[in-house]
Amino acid sequence: MHTGHMLRSDRAVAGALFDTVIGTCAIAWTDIGVVRFLLPEATAAATRSRLLGRGSGVREEEPTGPMAEAVAGVRAHLRGTLDDLRWIPLDQTGSPEFHRSVYDITRAIDPGRTLSYGQVAERIGAPGAAQAVGQALGRNPIPLIVPCHRVLAADHALHGFSAPGGLTTKQRLLEIERTPGFGEPMLF
Repeated sequence: MHTGHMLRSDRAVAGALFDTVIGTCAIAWTDIGVVRFLLPEATAAATRSRLLGRGSGVREEEPTGPMAEAVAGVRAHLRGTLDDLRWIPLDQTGSPEFHRSVYDITRAIDPGRTLSYGQVAERIGAPGAAQAVGQALGRNPIPLIVPCHRVLAADHALHGFSAPGGLTTKQRLLEIERTPGFGEPMLF
């Protein structure tokens, strides 16, 4: 039997929606860890549909244990109690190896800090692969927990952000994390 990229097909995926200060988020997980995280859509119903819609294979379930802790950690982080969220277990078996290496480097960026796409490419040993890094981050199934919003263009301009709300959401996350140059003017 050909398994290919369907590594996760034999794992049950559970999911839950939860309210945060920026709106209704959603999380999906297997027995290994988080497989998907959704930032708020325009409405809670749209977020629910994106998580549980036809073909998603996700069954709604109340988070317990590590997933309940993950939800609490995300809520606190978005309220401004900054947390790197690196303690949250992930299930990245469905992501290609290159993407996983990009996500590992991205996950090591502390709140309030940023790297450029080119710096991420250099750190994974693929200098010149900034565009491929951008494509991998554009497909990141676990935004915020894998903080793709902390990767910026070399000129620090905000470019494409594939999560709901686009660049407005990216800017808001950087403001919440008190990233220099975003939100409140810096006092010297």
